[in-house]
Amino acid sequence: MMAWLLRRLAASVAIIFAVVTFVFILIHLAPGQPCVIGEGITDPEICRQLIRQFGLDQPILVQYWRYLVELTHGDLGYSFALHRPVRDAIADTVPFTMQLAGAALLLDFALGLGLGIYQALRANRLPDVVLGNITLFVYSLPTFWLALILLLLFGEKLRLFPVGGPSDPVLCPTVDSLYCFIDRVWHLVLPAVTLGLVGAAGTARFQRAAMLEVAQQDFIRTARAKGLPERRVVLHHQLRNALLSFITRFGLTFPFLLTGAVLIETIFAWPGMGRLTVDAILRRDYAVVTATALIASTFVVAGSLLADILIGLADPRIRVHDGTVVDIVTA
Repeated sequence: MMAWLLRRLAASVAIIFAVVTFVFILIHLAPGQPCVIGEGITDPEICRQLIRQFGLDQPILVQYWRYLVELTHGDLGYSFALHRPVRDAIADTVPFTMQLAGAALLLDFALGLGLGIYQALRANRLPDVVLGNITLFVYSLPTFWLALILLLLFGEKLRLFPVGGPSDPVLCPTVDSLYCFIDRVWHLVLPAVTLGLVGAAGTARFQRAAMLEVAQQDFIRTARAKGLPERRVVLHHQLRNALLSFITRFGLTFPFLLTGAVLIETIFAWPGMGRLTVDAILRRDYAVVTATALIASTFVVAGSLLADILIGLADPRIRVHDGTVVDIVTA
């Protein structure tokens, strides 16, 4: 187990290193400069001094080596557009991204798991067919299109929810009371529902397929032949074994919600890491783009590693032998 874990950690570090290298080279080769006149800077000489100060006039390999050295010391660089260290800018956006991702993940898996189980228990009946078509329709919708529809309908026309921002900037600049907490949740509803609904539709389809696959196994027929109550067969035997695909999907979905909600945060003016990344790309803010790519890749490989570990803990048939994951039933 330890040898497998060390190999996975080494592979994860290599993947993160490759992603950071690719993004660093790509953003530096893109047209434009990180220091632009008109964004808090009016004198071209100041831009030239800043470029020389941070070594952006040097060859790209020299800049890359310097970046790696600074990264080993925990320095993510300085943002020209924001006029502040990148570490501080990301620290301000992470809490908002965590709030959005957490709410969307809760809706995704609570609703998706429930629908998947309900459909599997009524397979090929009218409720299953209706819900199957609805979930397929929702899962096929582009997330940004659904966000715009919800924004126009519930925000602009019906005025049930705010159209953007994390809170009321006048009454609740910070969450320091029950009223401001409710205000934050009120602002969170539309972006979280947009992400959660699309995710729940996919989760429901995956969970239905997993439940139906497990239902054909011999141990399910044996449990029923022993006279166990149907509720116990479903909850303790069928659902438990069908959760392996659920765990895998969790490991892939959670990092996506943390780092992939770029369009949603932009549409709803949610000050998270996705919106920070979009603004940084448009402004050629090298340090911010590279730092967000570093964090995104870290979340993705961490989610994949966590899913593999949880599957090993959830399914006793799966073990690690000589650094390789094997199924002891078929190996």
